[in-house]
Amino acid sequence: MVMVNLILILLVGGVLALLSERVNENMPRRVALAVVLFDLIYSLIHLSGMPELTQLQAPLPDDPSTWLMHFKADWIPAFGISIEFALDGISMLMVLLTLVLGAVAVSASWTDVIVRRGFFEANLLWTLAGVLGVFMALDLFLFFLFWEVMLIPMYFMIAIWGHENRGYAAMKFFIFTQASGLLMLVSILALVAVNQSATGQWSFSYFDLLNTPMAEATAHWLMLGFFIAFVVKLPVFPFHTWLPDAHTQAPTAGSVILAGILLKTGAYGLIRFAVPLFPQAAMDFSYVAMVLGAVGVVYGAVLAFAQTDFKRLIAYSSVSHMGFVLLGVYAWNELALQGAVMQMVAHGFSTAALFMIAGGLQERLHTRDMREMGGLWQQMPRMGAVAMFFVVASLGLPGLGNFVAEFLVLLGLFQVDPWLTAVAALGLITGAAYSLILMQRAFQGEPNPRLADQGLMDFGRREMLTMAVMMLALVGLGIYPQPILDIAQPVLQSLLEVTP
Repeated sequence: MVMVNLILILLVGGVLALLSERVNENMPRRVALAVVLFDLIYSLIHLSGMPELTQLQAPLPDDPSTWLMHFKADWIPAFGISIEFALDGISMLMVLLTLVLGAVAVSASWTDVIVRRGFFEANLLWTLAGVLGVFMALDLFLFFLFWEVMLIPMYFMIAIWGHENRGYAAMKFFIFTQASGLLMLVSILALVAVNQSATGQWSFSYFDLLNTPMAEATAHWLMLGFFIAFVVKLPVFPFHTWLPDAHTQAPTAGSVILAGILLKTGAYGLIRFAVPLFPQAAMDFSYVAMVLGAVGVVYGAVLAFAQTDFKRLIAYSSVSHMGFVLLGVYAWNELALQGAVMQMVAHGFSTAALFMIAGGLQERLHTRDMREMGGLWQQMPRMGAVAMFFVVASLGLPGLGNFVAEFLVLLGLFQVDPWLTAVAALGLITGAAYSLILMQRAFQGEPNPRLADQGLMDFGRREMLTMAVMMLALVGLGIYPQPILDIAQPVLQSLLEVTP
């Protein structure tokens, strides 16, 4: 029941945050922070007490008894639908990342959200609950349910508390993700029907649907439905156009969750479902996927280079960084997959921090336009120093987590296709260009006279503490990534053994 409790705590916590506004208008953010931290501590206590973590074995994809945790209860037995959750090394990393960045998002909303705080924090907690369900659900009907559930509160967060063009951005986000989700639903239902015709039993369980016999053409079409749903969320060129608008218009906490957590659900879906359920079809499609990834790396970086909006630049950088994840997944060897997992974790911290800095600037300057900034380091030295750290982390400075991730992806990709590796490596060069330009325009150079007399407030204790957590995480990932690699390695090894 540990996995069920992790979700229930957030769902009930959302209701408490909503009701607490009646007591005090500042109470919801305290309740939300307490709920997320309690959930994080609860998960750590139960995970640290598991003997399997000290001697991790490769979990067999089709044998739930070999996983770290497994829970199953009947729900709609007539159709083979159950409440089934399971946890292995990769999903455990994603759960912990979600809860840590959930606390960061609450911190980001501390002064940014000033109206209907209870409803905002409730939506934030319900989004986190949906994401945890996505990372743990292994009944495909339940997985789809959580996939849709996490979209609704995020839609409200953008549409109600977003910036000037929030209605358009929220609707675009919802249409893109909903349409692609319906494609996945059709693929799920078709896969279940194919499995039923082969076995005579209805089942939505991931463990039952693995190795379903089907025609080659059928496997390719069903795989494509899953692939499109996941790469829209990732997002990958050319399915990325919702992302810059959603990121730019979302409140700071919404951007933190979008960049740090929601994009990772797409990457997780590719590793967990799109490839293992259709191994041969996925391998046949791998070159097309890797080309899309390489194009996304360069395309996202070039578009980021052209932006003048601080948040939009960071949004396009995410398109570039997620291209590395797609390359790592479809190179499908251990080095590349380890790099993809590491990129999911490291990008979560670095980009969440950059969006929090962007939100802090907008709160103080009432603009995101870098042409109106300049020389801000002189007035806000703590924010300038923190921004420099996360900018160089994002561009892949050796010694930080992003470098380890991208280096592993390129090493693994080189074993598969040296030419695509050379194209993807161009993203590192352009990444350095747009990252340093962001730093130059906003924090270096001559101060804007309009801002010089405003007495801008630097980062305070709460913001510095939040940034310190993410800084320590990136330094730890860069200097000693072995614990993350060790946790992911048995899962990746088992996946590689069952694919051609």
